[in-house]
Amino acid sequence: MAAPHPTEGELTILRVLWSRKTPMTVREVHEVLSRGKDTAYTTVLKMLTIMAEKGLLKRDESERRHTYLAVHTEPVVQSSLLRDLMRRAFSGSALGLVQRALDDETASAEDLEAMSKLIAQAKAKRKR
Repeated sequence: MAAPHPTEGELTILRVLWSRKTPMTVREVHEVLSRGKDTAYTTVLKMLTIMAEKGLLKRDESERRHTYLAVHTEPVVQSSLLRDLMRRAFSGSALGLVQRALDDETASAEDLEAMSKLIAQAKAKRKR
């Protein structure tokens, strides 16, 4: 199965589906999306159809109202997008990616502490 590379709009829809964790109808997805900005029902229907054709979603047509469910979990999609970004923007360097993120100074002291712990855990795993 190919690595998932959803567009920004597709990611918005995937986040809605991931938050529910159960299959949703077009109407249900539309209702959630419409809370954030005015979105046409037909646009949501078209996006869900395209996403199902691309293999990002499973469409269940067994009932009158079709339901949709994400094929990949959020961590799988995040990892795929991260690997692609690392490859394209940082020549595959995890260090380059992290260094750039830290240079942006958006990480809080709590974030930095949590990252230190994650690094220590990763080092411990590799020593086993």
